[in-house]
Amino acid sequence: VPAKTYDTGAYHEPGAIGILFKIVHAFLYLVQPNSFPQGKQINYFCLKYRFVIDAIYYEIGFIVSAALGLLFILLLPLVGLCFCMCRCCDNCGGEMHQRQKKNADCQRSCFATFLFVASLIIRQVVGVLCAYAANQHLTNQVRGAKKLVNSNFKDLKIFLNDTPAQIDYLVSQYNTTKDKALSDLNSNLLSNKSVKKFHILAAIRETKEALENVSVSVEVLQEGTERLHANLTDVKMHLSNTLSDSACNAAQAASTCNIIRNSLSQLNINANFSGLPGVSSQLAKVNEVLKIDLSSLVQKVLRLKITSIDSQYRQSNFFHNIKSVLESVGSNITAFTKTLPVQKIVADLMAHLTQSETYVQDYFPIVEQYDFYRWLGCLILCCMVVLILVFYYLGLLCGTCGYDKHASPTTRGCISNTGGNFLMAGVGFSFLFSWVLMIVVVLTFVTGGNVEKLVCEPFEDKNLFKILDTPYLLNQQWKNYLAGIIFKNPNVNLTFEKVYSDCKENKGIYTSLHLEHLFNINELLNISMYTEDVALRIEHIQINLSKIILLDEIGKENLLNFSSSGIDGIDFSAYLTEINKSVTKVDLLSFANDLEARADQLPKGALENALKGHANNIRMIHNQQVVPLEQAMSTLNQSIRLLKRTSSELMVKVKNVISAVNDAQNLINNNASQVIVQETKKYMDTIIGYFEQYTEWVKESIAMEVAACKPIANVIDTAVDIFLCSYIADSVNTFWFGLGGSSVFLIPAIIFAVKLSKYYRRMDTEDVYDDTENGNNGYHKEHLYGIHNPVFT
Repeated sequence: VPAKTYDTGAYHEPGAIGILFKIVHAFLYLVQPNSFPQGKQINYFCLKYRFVIDAIYYEIGFIVSAALGLLFILLLPLVGLCFCMCRCCDNCGGEMHQRQKKNADCQRSCFATFLFVASLIIRQVVGVLCAYAANQHLTNQVRGAKKLVNSNFKDLKIFLNDTPAQIDYLVSQYNTTKDKALSDLNSNLLSNKSVKKFHILAAIRETKEALENVSVSVEVLQEGTERLHANLTDVKMHLSNTLSDSACNAAQAASTCNIIRNSLSQLNINANFSGLPGVSSQLAKVNEVLKIDLSSLVQKVLRLKITSIDSQYRQSNFFHNIKSVLESVGSNITAFTKTLPVQKIVADLMAHLTQSETYVQDYFPIVEQYDFYRWLGCLILCCMVVLILVFYYLGLLCGTCGYDKHASPTTRGCISNTGGNFLMAGVGFSFLFSWVLMIVVVLTFVTGGNVEKLVCEPFEDKNLFKILDTPYLLNQQWKNYLAGIIFKNPNVNLTFEKVYSDCKENKGIYTSLHLEHLFNINELLNISMYTEDVALRIEHIQINLSKIILLDEIGKENLLNFSSSGIDGIDFSAYLTEINKSVTKVDLLSFANDLEARADQLPKGALENALKGHANNIRMIHNQQVVPLEQAMSTLNQSIRLLKRTSSELMVKVKNVISAVNDAQNLINNNASQVIVQETKKYMDTIIGYFEQYTEWVKESIAMEVAACKPIANVIDTAVDIFLCSYIADSVNTFWFGLGGSSVFLIPAIIFAVKLSKYYRRMDTEDVYDDTENGNNGYHKEHLYGIHNPVFT
């Protein structure tokens, strides 16, 4: 079934920020580890009026966390107000006097380190960078969402536009089945059996060809062996003359010449074909048999039989009935598809789809504009935290760089004092901004966290669909809500989960929505209701073929003449004996190679050259005469074995053919109608097989390919999994996670900053005491440090 591919890939890969998303998911699991309630539990809760109690139990983690956030919102400004009033009364560190301790340097270093670590965590680990990254990620995804939305609309349009074309394609393929059935309608029902009875005609032709091959091969072999014998005799004579040369009498050549002279007797032919009997008489008898064209006779009888059967079939209106059934099925399928409101449904859906697309395109700039406002607000919140961090970092920088351990608290430098002021400014802004930050954190935490736990996670494991499929939940009168909406029959087993899963697997809309409850394809494609009348007519067909004679007496006599053609009288053993021999007593190539090797053993001279010339002559004789004779012997071998195999069963085959023809003639004369009915039933079974194959293909195509609803599942995935969960919920949750972490760590930062500022700011007074044992008066001894002491002056 022709189908177009869809562009939308309903999958989102967040990238590097995905690590933060996973951390937030783990934190939400700690806050809310309870499993998502099943549909039956929710239905039970609603019916038993326990929904509020069980909802509180399920949301206990969020409730406790939100309560802590509310305490933070209420208490931190109040604590800040009390802290300010207390400092105004020179308490809570407000007195500009610092008591000296022996471990002052250690305390200052610890407070500075703790403040730096708290500020670092606020800025990087769970703080501003995390919140800023989530804020920017949401904005980037909103800007790129238009492409994904357009892709979904495009896929839905393809889905709607292709569905009618796919249905028309299924209907048009019925013509292929009908044409195949009609092409078989005029074929003869007994022709194949009749042809099988006359395979003997091919055997006659094969026998003739084999006899001709034997006759030609024997003639070639006889002439070739005579010519080969003469050439080998000449070679032996010339070799003998060469070996009679005086050079062979030399001591070095005598033994070699004797060996060559003794091997000359091997240069002779081995097979003798001159005494083989001919096959001309058998060939003449076979040619006589073939003068009567049995094949034409058989085909003439078959054509007569086909004509007779066709005429009697047409008289019985069998062909007309079959064609009527085929046309009726096609007409019903076409009429049924026209009654389906596919075009109207597609047109209505396309209108709604176009309207929705226009609405989305019109409001998308507004969404981007409001997202910019959101991005700007979140950026301002991040800047609040950054401002506090700037004061803390400036305080640490100025205080650390400007601190002089030799200076007294009242004589500290300007830079150190500025550092302390920066720290106290950071504390003041912390009290001013922290409750605002926490309000945003609580609101986004409750909203985003519940969306993740109540929508995103249940959607991923399909528990959300199970909730929607809970019997009598959405409608107390309906067991299955979706079936009640579509079919007005809530007892049909149609669930949101099953529809979504089927569309996710790209199955057809017919299977996904169980549309067989609206129109049943099986009833439409049930051909048995069309063939019942034809089957009754087949039972009453009467075919008379008594005037047809399959094989007359002339044909039978011709077959008997073929069986007595004398092929079985051929002396096959004489032929096979000579064929199994080699052409020469010795392999001429081996003899030539051996002769050349022995010539190399002789002294250089005319004798060596003459022997090598004889060796080359022997090789030429082998290539030009022995090789063609071997090929002729191979052809003769195949033909003789075929004739031997044919002659052994010839008489039996001919008798079997004549007997089979007589049986077929008797069958035609006496039981033609019964055979025709049987063959006609087989033909009907074949036609039904065509339609069963067609119907199975149609059912499979409608179930899996026609109107494959993958785009619908993609739309749901895009709206819930990508837009709501991946884009919005994950970004919002990561934002409150970072901003909330920053707000919480502001508390220890306030404490450390207040403590540390005491070591950096310039005091109004300082401790003065006399240590008579050590000789120290006041804060310092002038003669030891050389420092002017304002108290003493």
